[in-house]
Amino acid sequence: MCAALIDPEDYDASEASRIAKVSEAAGAGLILVGGSTLADQGRLDKVVKGIKKNVTRHVILFPGNITGVSQYADAILFSSLLNSTNPYFIIGAQALGSVHVLKSRLESIPMGYLVFGSGSATSFVGQANAIPTDKPNLAVMYALAAQFLGMRTLYLEAGSGASQSLPRDVITAVRKYYRGLLIVGGGITSPEKAREAAKGGADIIVVGNLLAQPGFESTLRQIVQAAKIK
Repeated sequence: MCAALIDPEDYDASEASRIAKVSEAAGAGLILVGGSTLADQGRLDKVVKGIKKNVTRHVILFPGNITGVSQYADAILFSSLLNSTNPYFIIGAQALGSVHVLKSRLESIPMGYLVFGSGSATSFVGQANAIPTDKPNLAVMYALAAQFLGMRTLYLEAGSGASQSLPRDVITAVRKYYRGLLIVGGGITSPEKAREAAKGGADIIVVGNLLAQPGFESTLRQIVQAAKIK
């Protein structure tokens, strides 16, 4: 499956709704909403409500902080940034946001989150001890820890705005051991990169920055098709 990731800080409700609608028409099976630097929760609510009115796909929150929770979504990736050097992003923010998630009656999807490379906003904001892409064994160790902690979803992140996607051998190494839903994102801007991620073992491929480019629908449609090739 290919998921379209929409950052509420980059688009108002109207533009986010348009992008979500076009993404759905291109074959995206899921709409993710979230970002690393979102501060305005009211803006998030407007964006989520706007998207929900225009698509039939599930809208799932992908929060970078406690401001990333909205009662209008279908579910939330309740994630822990496992390789952060700051306990706040491992468990602190999760504890602070847990009551809001409960009151919002959101389906909570437990997820381990791993960041590779050090040149992205995700790595900087999350204070991640980024995993080198040439050390897949380190990723495997974290993946197994996530699995043993009961996290049934794992997200391998090259980073928001990353110029390079994750190498196939990293994804393959993790897939060999991790027994859960494997999501891969960051730097996937072409069908070739999507195909490599799919062949590596990704269950869901996330496309984000591509959506900001004019006429992205054609490329996204190709990525959706490429993601189906195992």
